[in-house]
Amino acid sequence: MSIYDLKPRFQAILRPLCVQLASRGVSPNQVTVFALVLSAASGLWIYLYPTSAYPFLWLPLALFLRMGLNAIDGMLAREHNQQSPEGALLNELGDILSDLFLYLPFAIVPGFTPELVILVVIFSGLSETAGIAAIQIGASRNYRGPMGKSDRAFVFGLVSFLIGIGFDLEGWLPWILGLMILLLILTIWNRCRAALQEIRS
Repeated sequence: MSIYDLKPRFQAILRPLCVQLASRGVSPNQVTVFALVLSAASGLWIYLYPTSAYPFLWLPLALFLRMGLNAIDGMLAREHNQQSPEGALLNELGDILSDLFLYLPFAIVPGFTPELVILVVIFSGLSETAGIAAIQIGASRNYRGPMGKSDRAFVFGLVSFLIGIGFDLEGWLPWILGLMILLLILTIWNRCRAALQEIRS
């Protein structure tokens, strides 16, 4: 199970906006770059002000916007004949870089264990790499959970909101991050196993 399973419904809500953007000449690559810039700016805000509530209150909205932009760039590419090799590369690299920009600054936030944050970022990148590597063996791009991109965004968004409103999570944070790492390892396993099963069947 993964929040990613809700993507078709999310896309249906965003489709009218996507049609308007396409009619105005907006390209999927422009949307992807905007999502990357949004992620970098949001992460930089946390890095510069790790003890202020404002960047943490902003982050859930930024993560939601990023998910919306990620859905829109895919629909623009597939449904409006704007697919390109450059766009595919930019989309995959943009997702990994966005995670890096958004989550690595938590390593300097009081209460977070830097080593655990770094491991979450590393395994996040590996989970996306596992999904992409499926294509190398002739399988389809894999998005299986339980700790996919949308799931990570939900966890960090919820944690950020609670920090922003002053909720004391210090004793819980190592457990949350540790559980994320375990679920990321399971995600990598699920994606590799599913890819192998697909080509064997």
